[in-house]
Amino acid sequence: DGREPLTDRIVEGVSEVDPDRVVVDPLTQLRFLLSDDYQFRKQVVGFMRFLKDRDATVLFTVQNTDSLPTDDLEFITDGTIRLDATQYGKTVRVPKFRGSATQGGDHAYRVTGSGIEVYPALQPGTHRADDGEFEQISSGIPEVDELLHGGIERGTVTIVSGPTGVGKTTLSTQFMKEAASRGERSVIYLFEETRHTFLSRSRAVGIPVDEMLEKGTLEVVEVEALERSPQEFARMVRDEVEAEGADIVMVDGIAGYRLTLRGEGDQMIQQIHALGRYLKNAGVTGIFVDETRNVTGEFRATMENVSYLANNIVFLRHIEVEGELRKAIGVLKKRTSDFERTIREFRITEHGITVGEPMSGLRGILSGTPEVVDRDRSRRATRDDDDE
Repeated sequence: DGREPLTDRIVEGVSEVDPDRVVVDPLTQLRFLLSDDYQFRKQVVGFMRFLKDRDATVLFTVQNTDSLPTDDLEFITDGTIRLDATQYGKTVRVPKFRGSATQGGDHAYRVTGSGIEVYPALQPGTHRADDGEFEQISSGIPEVDELLHGGIERGTVTIVSGPTGVGKTTLSTQFMKEAASRGERSVIYLFEETRHTFLSRSRAVGIPVDEMLEKGTLEVVEVEALERSPQEFARMVRDEVEAEGADIVMVDGIAGYRLTLRGEGDQMIQQIHALGRYLKNAGVTGIFVDETRNVTGEFRATMENVSYLANNIVFLRHIEVEGELRKAIGVLKKRTSDFERTIREFRITEHGITVGEPMSGLRGILSGTPEVVDRDRSRRATRDDDDE
């Protein structure tokens, strides 16, 4: 029948054993034993028809190279699983599987001592929280809640932005401190500092992290640089949300997320957007910390092109007032309700966070070097204008 000797031996072996499953690894090796591409494809089609006629389930691997493209072999298959090795890790995708729906996207996988672990790409649309009224989550600081008209809403994403050393992490953790008093569970993923440093700083400003950890209302996870893919990290978050019942998830911070996880620029932005949508759909409150570059000077709300992902944006700012370095807090965006459009002084002491009254005596605060407003002169100028 024109089969090459090796194919004959395979057919003979299959006929003797009559297996339920047959694995050919790799099928492309047959190409080097046949005279040309036409004979190779002819033999493959005949071989596969022979195996299917014997009711065998067949799995074959191929090595796709420029000299031996194998895409056209897919027409004889019922399913195709594609493995790839990229600079950010190993991926698997299923472009074709007859008779069954497949989950799109590139999924990460890792070969371990106990087998293969697969980390599916996050699919935010498969998770939906119950619709209903937005529940306000208080920070426990009355002035911060006033800025936010009651707090942030459960199931929303908040970005806390500002330059280094201004107190972004401490402010974000304050929401978790308040949540712990209600018995809720929070998880913090640290991308830009160590767990030890975070715990030490929190203790120093009166946040009872040790008590929260002991009671299980707080989990602090330090994510090691370049150890995980975005899909693996998404699996970590899903486990906390779906298995452990996390109510608040904090990513500290966005820049570190991009640098620590293995991935490419555009892909990383897509991944963090998917993570934000997943948290919203799961009814989990997300807090993302974003560090801006400028300590003072030109104001920018965020640095990582994620502002449209956020329901709320809270910013912190270093400012210089009459030769003294101070801090300010304000709200730039809140989708679910109105918010206070003032800027207040922000301080962190050993007793915690304190926020002052609106800094109405200053103008140009966002520039970092505000000017003191002379109220009397302003009122006189107004009266003079009225007289004219």
